[in-house]
Amino acid sequence: MAVSQIGRYFDGGASGTGFATSTDGGATWTSGALPGLTTHQGAPPYERATDPVVAYDPEHGVWLAQSLLLDETASGPHGSAVVVNRSTDGGLSWSGPITTAATSGNEDFDKNWIVCDTHSTSPFYGNCYATWDDFGNGNRILMSTSTNGGLTWSAPAATANNATGLGGQPVVQPDGDVIVPAANAFETAIIAFRSTNGGASWSNAITITSTPSHNVAGNLRTGPLPSAEIDAAGRVYVVWQDCRFRKGCKVNDIVMTTSDDGVTWSPITRVPIDTVNSSVDHFIPGIGVDPSTSGGSAWLGLTYYFYRASRCGTRRTPCQLEVGYVQSNDGGTNWSNHTDVAGPFPVTWTADTTQGRMVGDYISTSWLGGRAYGAFAVASAPSGTRFDEPIAVPTGGLTAAAGGFVNNASGEHAVADAASDHAAARSVIRRR
Repeated sequence: MAVSQIGRYFDGGASGTGFATSTDGGATWTSGALPGLTTHQGAPPYERATDPVVAYDPEHGVWLAQSLLLDETASGPHGSAVVVNRSTDGGLSWSGPITTAATSGNEDFDKNWIVCDTHSTSPFYGNCYATWDDFGNGNRILMSTSTNGGLTWSAPAATANNATGLGGQPVVQPDGDVIVPAANAFETAIIAFRSTNGGASWSNAITITSTPSHNVAGNLRTGPLPSAEIDAAGRVYVVWQDCRFRKGCKVNDIVMTTSDDGVTWSPITRVPIDTVNSSVDHFIPGIGVDPSTSGGSAWLGLTYYFYRASRCGTRRTPCQLEVGYVQSNDGGTNWSNHTDVAGPFPVTWTADTTQGRMVGDYISTSWLGGRAYGAFAVASAPSGTRFDEPIAVPTGGLTAAAGGFVNNASGEHAVADAASDHAAARSVIRRR
């Protein structure tokens, strides 16, 4: 299952949310638009949809495709809402949207995500958890829970310390605990908080580490937003783009930290895709963990974008965007050699926005049958003013055979720093 924006607006959001469903391991796909989201589909009051994400609830046998809806019309209230479309036939047909939360007053929602508890032994099996931030109130992070397959949702709840941030990606451990890694409100740190009671309440958010990040060339919209996944034993893996290991912070690597409880986190390690002396710039990662593996035998698949030359964007060296993949079969101790997945294509072929060229603020990687499937945007040459930027997956998935793995040696990691608490920060960042 994959979801994405369709019909991108230059100044934020899209005409709708598209879906694509495969029932044969990615060989063929059924695609369309989720119904009833925007005025373009005859469904007022919201003109635009954005930030699509999808989750599966096995307890209720339902797929939930989540979108953020925006009323950006000149005469409208400029409101927003977090909604879900439901599918009970394996993602082939979808209901109209069900509201999780809608704005009132000065609220302004952004950067939503959804996950469901898929662990049959969990006391909260079948709970689904939604998160988003309220830009109108300093990017305050909010959470909501559904216990009936997305039909109804609890009132939005903040963390115990009213933390601010964006880009949260909740994951659920086998015992039902929910851990939510996120960026802080300024995208200068990674934070995390959790619930141990099925979403009835949420802990204080703690700071894991700062996130020094190199500005990517080619006017490409990127940032150190986290990508989070979990293994069969409940270990959480979080990755993001980061330049701490590069001299002068001139190039981004993909870095990772892990936790078994959402409170104590491992030292930050560099995924050794290239040497620390290379000019290859890595960004917008999506990590996936084979759900049948764990710990020192966990299979991690990492999909990401990259430039072969970080200082591109000149007439002599235009920026060529590519997609790569690496894999670890031992929980991140060793990594495979890099695999070219897609590209190169000129970054100028991608959709133009007020915040730069765009392939999406985040991508994902999922596992099926021992193979990893990244979902990412690629671009072909535009036709006039019409962009051609579909979502793609690697045909047949990807896997790395034994051998050819690169050790993540000591010296290629840094201890998480004790950055100041950003819970009271007020942000100027909004990403749609």
